[in-house]
Amino acid sequence: MAVSKPIYLDYAATTPVAPEVVATMTGHLSLDGVFANPASKSHFPGWQADEAVEMARQQVAELVGADPREIIWTSGATEADNLAIKGVAEFHQQRGKHIVTSAIEHKAVLDSCQYLAARGFDITYLQPDAKGLIRPEQVANALREDSILVSLMQLNNELGTLTDIQGVAEITRARGVLLHVDAAQSAGKVAIDLQQLPVDLMSFSAHKIYGPKGIGALYVRRQPEARLAPQMHGGGHERGLRSGTLPTHQIVGMGAAFARANRQFEQDQAHINGLRQQLIDGMLALPGVTLNGDSQQRASGIVNLAFAGVEGETLLLALRDIAVASGSACNSASLAPSYVLSALGLDDQLALASLRFSLGLYTTQEEIEFTIDLVADTLQRLRS
Repeated sequence: MAVSKPIYLDYAATTPVAPEVVATMTGHLSLDGVFANPASKSHFPGWQADEAVEMARQQVAELVGADPREIIWTSGATEADNLAIKGVAEFHQQRGKHIVTSAIEHKAVLDSCQYLAARGFDITYLQPDAKGLIRPEQVANALREDSILVSLMQLNNELGTLTDIQGVAEITRARGVLLHVDAAQSAGKVAIDLQQLPVDLMSFSAHKIYGPKGIGALYVRRQPEARLAPQMHGGGHERGLRSGTLPTHQIVGMGAAFARANRQFEQDQAHINGLRQQLIDGMLALPGVTLNGDSQQRASGIVNLAFAGVEGETLLLALRDIAVASGSACNSASLAPSYVLSALGLDDQLALASLRFSLGLYTTQEEIEFTIDLVADTLQRLRS
């Protein structure tokens, strides 16, 4: 196939906004649309905007089995992670200062924990096994009398591996410890039912699920109540947990994206899982290629592959006809090996020669075939 621009295989970094989401957002921007401040309750345009915001809140809640009143708008999953972790730490610090997380979390979690560690909190970092999995029994063994929070992502953003959140949640609930889950990568790709799953806090992002950048949400359980201190002040919006004028156009975009994912869940997963297996099978048939992360306990279109016998940066530059990543977007400027792959036990050379391919709704079989052939030719040329 001829390539006029790079084939986009970096959906884990961000997704294009779905056409129906763009249409919804456009109707909430200009004078002839619903553009007013949702907090302006003294006039009809304000009431219209508020109604649109609450409809979007319901759409987000429906995808994950939550009560709409448990959805708090944020600027993205990074802010949601910060609000959850720092908010719990500040509110519950008289009860204890011990937090459990893992060494392979997103930087929004790791940096928040580092911030708290500098302020007297004790952080335990669980280490993954060689397949990139964090086990519930590790959490159980790490908990102490002064533990107040466990924070783990559901779907790893570099590996595509799944954490057994149900198993972890049963342990934390029994021990009276709050559980925060970063679901930025898993919402819309993994079935989530917060009516059944005993999670206290869960972070979401719109731009990982064909919605706009700059908007996300934090689920805050009402019963039993997850209590946390706000990190932004100035008006008492969002149940007093997150002040600031709500961006109606972005919020309705997130709502439309979550509603689309809810309608198309089975179809989307069948499409992406089929392409993922096609990519894995084709790549592992090449000499010196191995899969990073467990081959079974995974979801979404994230595939992380190690290429022995080549220099990573050279390989990435040689594959200019496809848009792939050497790690998460947050660390793409770093020349150091991925801290996630290092935690799995990969040596620096192999970690640096690993690439993350992430597939999405608009990926085709022809693009996967082209990618496999391109990688095969490139590896042969570089190794010779």
